Amino acid sequence: MPKTLDGQITMEKTPSYFVTGEAPKRIHSMAKDTRLIVVVRNPVTRAISDYTQTLSKKPEIPTFEVLAFKNRTLGLIDASWSAIRIGLYALHLESWLRYFPLAQIHFVSGERLIVDPAGEMAAVQDFLGLTRLVTEKHFYFNKTKGFPCLKKPEDSSAPRCLGKSKGRTHPRIDPDVIRRLRKFYKPFNTMFYQMTGQDFQWEQEEGDK
Repeated sequence: MPKTLDGQITMEKTPSYFVTGEAPKRIHSMAKDTRLIVVVRNPVTRAISDYTQTLSKKPEIPTFEVLAFKNRTLGLIDASWSAIRIGLYALHLESWLRYFPLAQIHFVSGERLIVDPAGEMAAVQDFLGLTRLVTEKHFYFNKTKGFPCLKKPEDSSAPRCLGKSKGRTHPRIDPDVIRRLRKFYKPFNTMFYQMTGQDFQWEQEEGDK
């Protein structure tokens, strides 16, 4: 890590930290006052997105439906498959709370980040103790990709959008598999809401009202 000078904040992004067992202790031993930002999204959608990315690199892999179950007939979800396991947010958060207080962890809703990027970024800036410099004027929604792009209002250059690996079209998944996954994740989601004090409304999004 580079040295951080007065008036600077050093940031580093590695998604796998959140699900790596050794990471909380190592980061705490390095800098126990570190503030942590975790972007989370509906774990069912996240699992399908994970699979879609892998499929783009390895088109020969089995279908999502095959990989998601230990036993399809009995409806036993294979929680050892990384695409499924990563979405067990409550279990991963338990490891972090052994070393960091909840006040040092900020959770960004992946869904809200798409529909209201300025609002989510305002909360991030508040969490980091920064002046709100990134606002609505810094975002442009790209309908083709389905994601907001970042722009500099004072700059004539094109908005900076996410790369080709983001916004891929998801394969069609058997609705019964989606239903079983929702049921599987529901208790873990509820636990995560209770632990964070935030309701991400993933069940409502999926129609379980």
